[in-house]
Amino acid sequence: MDKTLVHDFIVKSLAEDVGDGDHTSLATIPANTQGKAKLLVKEAGILAGVEVALEIFNTVDPALKTEVFLKDGAAISVGDIVLNVSGSSHSILKAERLVLNCMQRMSAIATQTNAIVESIKGTGTKILDTRKTTPGFRYFEKWAVKIGGGVNNRFGLYDMILIKDNHVDYSGGIANAIRNAKNYLAQNNKTLDIEIEVRNLQELDEVLQTGGVQRIMMDNFSLVDLRKAVETIDGRYVTEASGGITTGNVRSYAECGVDYISIGAALTHSGKSLDLSLKAVND
Repeated sequence: MDKTLVHDFIVKSLAEDVGDGDHTSLATIPANTQGKAKLLVKEAGILAGVEVALEIFNTVDPALKTEVFLKDGAAISVGDIVLNVSGSSHSILKAERLVLNCMQRMSAIATQTNAIVESIKGTGTKILDTRKTTPGFRYFEKWAVKIGGGVNNRFGLYDMILIKDNHVDYSGGIANAIRNAKNYLAQNNKTLDIEIEVRNLQELDEVLQTGGVQRIMMDNFSLVDLRKAVETIDGRYVTEASGGITTGNVRSYAECGVDYISIGAALTHSGKSLDLSLKAVND
């Protein structure tokens, strides 16, 4: 966990939510009231965001005490209790929504990722995320993908050269795009992997003739063409399939023999949240 990044996110998120005070709690609950709450599972899945929740509680009020029963990556069922938190009732209520927002979103992503990973088990293919993420929340969504058993692709525009269709068209073709990328890296003394997206078997042949990349992404290929592409590449480059891949057909694509499948729409791009709740406990 990048504690600096997580802490900065929490501080900004609390400022957005709390503003000049949680006036409902301040108005209805005496200042020194102590309380206890349990984080309750209301939907089965894969748990994610526990570490984030602990950081939120600690940032809101270091005096809050937590008792954790289930960790990130655990399979959860309806009725499970993830953790208990006790201390200032005002502090618990201040942390509640941010804890739930983070954990519900992360758990949904981990759950969906895990389901897809399990569905292609035995093929040797790995599931990648993409940059199709919520602005400001990418780190946490990609963290959830890892918890669910997936693999993080590039984090942003800065940690990999990924030549897509628009780059190819703007640069005047595949050979130009690859040559320009290699020259850029040499001139700027950078060591980044180069991946290129191809739209058909003809573009694949151009890449193989040009060389100079580490990974080839087959975008929106039919299963027939993808199998042919993998056979043609024959292990010379890392292979990736993307585009038009869903939870329903992902295994068929994996069985074509690609190294990776990127499937952002079913992972981080999904708007679903897993149902969790923070409930007051009256001893």
